[in-house]
Amino acid sequence: MADAGRVAVRVVMLGAPGAGKGTQAERFAKSRGIPRISTGDILREAVQAGTPLGRAARATMEAGRLVSDEIMIGVIKERLEKKDVDAGFVLDGFPRTVVQAEALDAMFDKGTPLVIVDIEVPEDVLVKRLAERRICGNCGWGATPGVNACARCGGPLVQRSDDGEEIVRERLRVYWRNTQPLVEFYSRRDTFRSVDGDQTLESVAADLSAAVASVIGGRP
Repeated sequence: MADAGRVAVRVVMLGAPGAGKGTQAERFAKSRGIPRISTGDILREAVQAGTPLGRAARATMEAGRLVSDEIMIGVIKERLEKKDVDAGFVLDGFPRTVVQAEALDAMFDKGTPLVIVDIEVPEDVLVKRLAERRICGNCGWGATPGVNACARCGGPLVQRSDDGEEIVRERLRVYWRNTQPLVEFYSRRDTFRSVDGDQTLESVAADLSAAVASVIGGRP
């Protein structure tokens, strides 16, 4: 349950692959008692629910195509109409384009600010992190650093096929090329904050909370 002493908070998390965006989004959401909404989660929910948008997304994904802005915007709008976001939310993986960002702006009144946090990590650090990342060879669960077996099923840990250095660097080039217009769109706002992601998990989490608090006021 959300802390009644805190104001509602709406956060958009940005960050390259390996920046720790998902981990920090989950930690922050739990600390605030609000949902972390990831692109993968909402697409799966929409598909499982069998909504018209969910069926359209499923057909697109099964055909091997990227889900369009129109479908993603519709799915997000459906998700953000649920009651559990009344106290706020953390968006992880949306928006990915300026079109999606403009649509997100149109979904809400201006009373509660949209806080945008960009977790910045140098490219060489990202490459090293991703090269060291492991997943379970049986169930695909992401491994916690320093463990030798899957925490979910006990299976062996393997490197993801797309985590080799050259592939990682190309993924990062694609990410920055596609995301730069979005960062430029948001960076002009006084609710935009950058956080140094090349720190311990605890330090990044503390800086993230402080960044959000500097926008909405109150305690982190």
